[in-house]
Amino acid sequence: MRPVSPPRHLCLLRLSALGDVTHVVPLIRTFRKAWPDIALTWIIGKGEHKLLAGLEGVEFVEYDKGSGFKGMRALGRTLRESHPQRFDALLQMQVAARANLLSAFVPARLRVGYDRSRSKDLHGLFINARIEDRPGIHVLDAIGSFCEPLGLKQTEVVWDLPVPQEAHAWARAQWDDDGRRTLMISPCSSHVRRNWFPDRHAALADHATAQGWRIVLCGGRSELERTTGDAILAAMKSRDQVLDLIGKDTLKQLPALLARADLLVTPDSGPMHIANAMGTKVLGLHAASNPVRSGPYSDRRYCVDRYDDAARKYLGKPASELKWGTKIEHDGVMDLVTVDDAIAAFERYRDDFG
Repeated sequence: MRPVSPPRHLCLLRLSALGDVTHVVPLIRTFRKAWPDIALTWIIGKGEHKLLAGLEGVEFVEYDKGSGFKGMRALGRTLRESHPQRFDALLQMQVAARANLLSAFVPARLRVGYDRSRSKDLHGLFINARIEDRPGIHVLDAIGSFCEPLGLKQTEVVWDLPVPQEAHAWARAQWDDDGRRTLMISPCSSHVRRNWFPDRHAALADHATAQGWRIVLCGGRSELERTTGDAILAAMKSRDQVLDLIGKDTLKQLPALLARADLLVTPDSGPMHIANAMGTKVLGLHAASNPVRSGPYSDRRYCVDRYDDAARKYLGKPASELKWGTKIEHDGVMDLVTVDDAIAAFERYRDDFG
């Protein structure tokens, strides 16, 4: 089923989330480098589109998750009307039931999906080709392998996210370059059991402040992010030295803001992967998820890794015996990540960069 000539038009389906769509960008770069004239259509969620709008060489088609089956039919009509010829291939990079059903409305000859070990929600019924099963690789590399049924190999990882100059200008205006290093805290994942505790964030922030670092809080506009930020500030001894930017940036400004940090503290989250794509080092807080699979792709030296401890405590076996990709999102799992763990990771960064 491998094409005998380079495809003319590909459709990619990955609706969410922010971190996962960031992982798709290097695949776009791989296609554009190998086949400069290829047409790419990406079916994506609304918020994720806001992050990646302006990505050159890509036509985005938004799907509103709240529109249900009616929205799927409308999207199918739009694709048939705007692209009367079928796509050469659909890359179905999301195994959730909604995405699987939505993919049925995409007219494509070759329909590439995940291997059987990662399939769920009837994923196999909507595809006719699979990527290889390679346990032990990062999520980004798994997404990158979607080019292989088309005859390509992703040999380099390049993001170059589409961040407008006005977003960088906004980020530069938030604080002066006075020589101090900046520790940015993005405390919330959408998976709440991955989130660390405000008093522990505060203790790490106080430690960094004592070393002369600037502290910046960032996050979205949700009630959880605002209340978490308030709790961190309330627990800090040096709260008067914190720049609170929670709820003040847009999704286009977020990458520029993360790029200004020297080190980002965050659980497994979208900002973790956006920061990594922008070249910022990440102090990832991992117990519920495996940093080897879903941590910052480029550099995990400053992550806290309590995944194996969580596997032994909650699942009764070492992480090495778990199915690759197992999440341990149990109540209290982030108790395993201590303040001392985070301070040790922070000090590893200081040893390397001062």
